[in-house]
Amino acid sequence: MPSAPEPPLAYRVIRGALRLVLLVFFRRIEVTGVEHVPASGGGILVSWHPNGLVDPALILGRCPRQVVFGARHGLFAWPGLGWLLRRVGTVPIYRAVDAAADEAARREANARSLDALASRVAQGSFSSLFPEGESHDAPHPVELKTGAARLFFRALELQPPGAPPPVIVPVGLHYDAKDVFRSSALVAFHPPLELPPALVARPPSPDQPADEPAEAARERGRALTAEVERVLHEVVLATEDWPLHRMLHRGRSLMRAERAARAGRAPGPADMLELSLGFARARQAYLERRRTDPERVAELRRRVEWYDEDLRSLGLEDPELDRAPRLLSRWLGAIILLQFLLVFLLLPPILVVGVVVNLPAAALLWAIARLAARKRKDEATVKILVGALLFPLTWLAAGVLAALGHQALHARFPSVPDQPLLAGLLVATLAAAGGAVAVRYRRVSRETLRALRVRLTRRSRDVAVERLRRERAVLHDAIDELAQGLALPGVIASDGRVKPEPSPPSPSG
Repeated sequence: MPSAPEPPLAYRVIRGALRLVLLVFFRRIEVTGVEHVPASGGGILVSWHPNGLVDPALILGRCPRQVVFGARHGLFAWPGLGWLLRRVGTVPIYRAVDAAADEAARREANARSLDALASRVAQGSFSSLFPEGESHDAPHPVELKTGAARLFFRALELQPPGAPPPVIVPVGLHYDAKDVFRSSALVAFHPPLELPPALVARPPSPDQPADEPAEAARERGRALTAEVERVLHEVVLATEDWPLHRMLHRGRSLMRAERAARAGRAPGPADMLELSLGFARARQAYLERRRTDPERVAELRRRVEWYDEDLRSLGLEDPELDRAPRLLSRWLGAIILLQFLLVFLLLPPILVVGVVVNLPAAALLWAIARLAARKRKDEATVKILVGALLFPLTWLAAGVLAALGHQALHARFPSVPDQPLLAGLLVATLAAAGGAVAVRYRRVSRETLRALRVRLTRRSRDVAVERLRRERAVLHDAIDELAQGLALPGVIASDGRVKPEPSPPSPSG
């Protein structure tokens, strides 16, 4: 079967612009599993929905195939967003819960929406759905609707004879801090669902569906929805609640730090893939041993939570227990001098321009996000959509005002070079660069202050730190013993990091 055709120019341009906006909003975006998306044929991407419009933006920007989305019809009324949705081929979805003047008209519109999406899938395109229906803040998928199942079965009905059935590809979306600017994200495409023959049985023809009782059809829909829900819970590494989620992350972190310490290495920061794999190992071990040894697991969980509380009370993270920065060292003076030159002499001119120009826009964006976002998880969506327009307009306005001001200055003082365009471009560039410096400067300042606080107060807390270091070692051994005999995802490298399992060699010949 030939590969899918190249997406149209408008789609590629908008996808490129969207990728640029996402790269500005996120510090790092990692993508895994693109090989699981077939190069040809139709299919449906299914994912959970934790972060508003950021979720479809990440899928659209990173999927190797053109994606046809279905979106709640009310989103098409948003200024700018409606135009964007139409240009990328999004199909409006009229849900049964949406208000409408006439029930029959609403259901008829919903059927037309379903047919529009299903026909594209039947013709070999890819669609993407979020079966939960609405975005949410839970650490697990909420109850799934049957829309993905109905789309799949309708696409089967509309397919030409002999065509392979559409695939259903689950997608994991992971954020380290989903509502924070310059955080990280992971988009993980997983292998297509392996469905039993009963769920992929094709009707005799598109116009004459199989003579199937209504209750049997609903049962098929419920069965497929239950399978999608089961897989999504595994794909997104779902947990029952946020306390358990945080406890598992602490377990992941302490295991990583202790392995690195025993290997005599500095662990360094974890990327999103390693973070996800480490969390998956902690989650799987916890769930499996909770079934076989619940009392032991409950006791170990309490100890991890106590360790976490003590660590937080000191304002430290696991790897910092192994650092012993001296109050004075031969390099400290040189480091402080270099930091002083960079932070207080070189960056301030750029930083001042960035703050003066961007601070009003940032304050306005914060206010708009708080007012326009119905829930906290919608703030990232609003920030991306509004910020992508607000900040470039702010930089453009600053450049225009600088050019006009330069013209006025030249008219008053002819000795000033008549270069308004250069002045405008310089100010606009400094405004954009200064905004980026300001964002990074804030992060560096926080990290520097935290490091200094650790350095200056470590000696007064040596006893507590040493106790926590011993407790971390004990917890590591207890968790490692508990996980013995389990087939956990990923492999532990010699430096203590969790890495993906090596792919099996391709068969020769």
